[in-house]
Amino acid sequence: MADTETLTGTGGAPDILGWSCPLPLRDHPRVVMGHGGGGVLSAELVANLFAPAYGGPLLAGLGDSAVLELGGATLAFSTDSYVVRPLFFPGGSIGDLAVNGTVNDLAMSGARPAYLSCGFILEEGVETAVVARVAHALGAAARAAGVEIATGDTKVVEAGHGDGVYLNTAGIGLVPAGVDIRPQRATPGDVVIVSGEIGLHGIAIMSVREGLEFGVGIESDCAALADLVAAMLAVTPDLHVLRDPTRGGLAAALGEIAAAAQVGVVVSERAVPVPPQVANACAVLGLDPLYVANEGKLVAFVPREHADAVLAAMRAHPLGARSAVIGECVAEHPGTVVCRTPFGGTRVIDLPMGEQLPRIC
Repeated sequence: MADTETLTGTGGAPDILGWSCPLPLRDHPRVVMGHGGGGVLSAELVANLFAPAYGGPLLAGLGDSAVLELGGATLAFSTDSYVVRPLFFPGGSIGDLAVNGTVNDLAMSGARPAYLSCGFILEEGVETAVVARVAHALGAAARAAGVEIATGDTKVVEAGHGDGVYLNTAGIGLVPAGVDIRPQRATPGDVVIVSGEIGLHGIAIMSVREGLEFGVGIESDCAALADLVAAMLAVTPDLHVLRDPTRGGLAAALGEIAAAAQVGVVVSERAVPVPPQVANACAVLGLDPLYVANEGKLVAFVPREHADAVLAAMRAHPLGARSAVIGECVAEHPGTVVCRTPFGGTRVIDLPMGEQLPRIC
């Protein structure tokens, strides 16, 4: 890591040559859309710019939420911002995303979400009816998820300096005793389970944004997953890893886990549940469903001895009815995800460079 003296040069100007190695950011002297895509560029921005600037051991885990000890309690704390375009889409809205995304980030640490903050950044000229519609959707999603909006903020920027409505939410929740869920706990022998069909959110957004018709309606899977996680923890508190595969899709989630734990992951392409409408849309658009964003799914790394019982509990929950075992964690090829194709071959699933569709959440 670069220390604070190498982050700036003369006169306090950023010293790009002093940033941490490796230094892929030198190739991007300006921010590009891919830096917000949850893939390689995002990881490089965090690792080489933000982490050295902030420092501190809590940030080093780089999980969906930070797990903190405070006053004898174990808390999960997370924050996220939402810039989705369009604001309303089949199956949800930016308000639903703001609640469910933060609730899910907390749940991926095993926490029971409790309170959220909400910040609105409004562009001058946006209709108040649109803002009201977003606020009502957000409030309804919070009530459905069992969390309370405890504090908030509103800012307005000049016309042309925003896109209607941006949102930021932060959340806190309690982590039960004995629960230790984080990417570094992935272990060879773990069974990899996904909670349902993938790719629905990304294709739903694309269909509205680009005015595309795929012969059948596609709705986002946007949902809060805390109750599903609670059902899994009721089977065993010893879940090793949970991750919601949002930006970068299932491929990015698996790649980040493999890298964090330095284990290999083997996935059966045939076992991954891809709904026909997503498969057809991806075939037309030249996309890989594994890289398409989700907003109401999770991937779990579960010790083999608990896998059958956890899978049964997931399938008994409405949000996990189509859960499936898609692979396993192995000692070979550490840090790499390999997919077995239906034709008997294998292919490496790399982290995406940026994102197939920006402004997805």
